[in-house]
Amino acid sequence: MNFKDQIDISRLPEHIAIIMDGNGRWAKNQGKFRVFGHESGVLSVKDIVEGCVEIGVKYLTVYAFSTENWNRPIEEVNALMELLISTINQEAETLNKNNIRLNAIGDLKSLPQKCIDDLADAMNKTKDNTKCTLTLALSYSAKWEIVEAAKKIAEQVKAGQLGIDQIDEQLFAAKLTTANIPDPELMIRTSGEHRISNYLLWQMAYTELYFTETLWPDFRREHLYEAIVNYQKRERRFGKISEQLN
Repeated sequence: MNFKDQIDISRLPEHIAIIMDGNGRWAKNQGKFRVFGHESGVLSVKDIVEGCVEIGVKYLTVYAFSTENWNRPIEEVNALMELLISTINQEAETLNKNNIRLNAIGDLKSLPQKCIDDLADAMNKTKDNTKCTLTLALSYSAKWEIVEAAKKIAEQVKAGQLGIDQIDEQLFAAKLTTANIPDPELMIRTSGEHRISNYLLWQMAYTELYFTETLWPDFRREHLYEAIVNYQKRERRFGKISEQLN
């Protein structure tokens, strides 16, 4: 029995987050430049998005470019930005056909203007789609996001619009870039690294973490389904004991 057939559709994670790791190593193993790995990784994104739509996952968030990635060699950063622009332009119509809404989180104003404009255009074109929301985390840092949320709250307090006693988890979450998205139940990281790398730190307080040795360009929907099957075998207690859940 393949992994897709083992999935209990009634217990799907509503939101899956992915750290797409291993593009550079994959390219090196092929004797190619790192950018070749990133280009091949786009094919994995397409297949995983289609896989999510196929089984009914409502939200998919992928870590496309972190704030730390700006420190990479300028040639690689430029190639990544060009790849981002071309992919957005090529895939906007496909997203519409599949009823997928494109979303983006992060310090978007730090992106090249062409990226900002094309991204905004694609998001506007797909804004009414309802089957799945694909969120790109771009120039994203969870620490940055939390600090920005704290600043917004501090400004409201300073302006007398908010009292200290009114600040709680729900209010803080509403100031994050993911305010209208449920927290992920499952986070997948490829390439064998076992860390979350400044990704959705607030949102992943109770997320199930799944790590695989598979490099991102080799990751396909069957790997996704394997991760979901693994997730469904876990007992999510949220601080309770097993007996309280039964």
